[in-house]
Amino acid sequence: MITLTQGDGIAQLSLCRPPVNAVSDEFITLFDAKLDELAARSDCKILHVRSDQKVFCAGADLVEVRERFDAADGLDRTYRFVARLQRLYRRIEQLPQVTLAEIGGAAMGGGLELALACDLRIVALEARLGLPEARLGLIPGAGGTQRLTRLCGRSVASRLILGAEIVDGADAVRLGIAQWAVARAELPSRAAEIARHVAGLPAAALRAGKKCIAAAEQPGDRGYLDELAETQRLSTDSETRERVAAFLAGH
Repeated sequence: MITLTQGDGIAQLSLCRPPVNAVSDEFITLFDAKLDELAARSDCKILHVRSDQKVFCAGADLVEVRERFDAADGLDRTYRFVARLQRLYRRIEQLPQVTLAEIGGAAMGGGLELALACDLRIVALEARLGLPEARLGLIPGAGGTQRLTRLCGRSVASRLILGAEIVDGADAVRLGIAQWAVARAELPSRAAEIARHVAGLPAAALRAGKKCIAAAEQPGDRGYLDELAETQRLSTDSETRERVAAFLAGH
């Protein structure tokens, strides 16, 4: 259902639950377990999330949705499921590693919410992305309303969430949902190239950058203070000092 391979500073997590990588209770449990494996390693700089199916992730498992909908305690079960999914995506968002989502096919509902929890997103031009929950009288409750609004602004979030609109890869980049869009045939190699590039950067600087970017969403001067503290800390880091010295020596 989910596999994790690691090497050369890159952890690749592949979603492999045919046919559409539907998000179930077991899916959440297994994903959490893979993140536990990742946490046990100190040599990983980037987590590359991808799918080995035609779609990236089509959202909630409809069989389990029906079971919860029909159950006497369905409301409580639905609440617990969405809360678990929120916690998982929050955990992904807070990883010290850079996270990259490679979206080759449909990313709908909880599938797009998974991608939104990542730092970087590369999509196939042919991919389809959306948060269409309003069509069912629901909302994207696993963080979608919050992350899409923070990422793209209220206008874009309102368009996709309140209009239940689905966009392709080119529009995803134009609207700010993803950073890159390429033809599907080029997607695996381009995503791997991005992962290798990030893995070649100093881990301490990547962690510090993620921390300061996250602080920018907080009110007040916290982000500026974090920048000062992280700059001071990095100035004593051995790899930073080696890289700065080599750079200065060449100029």
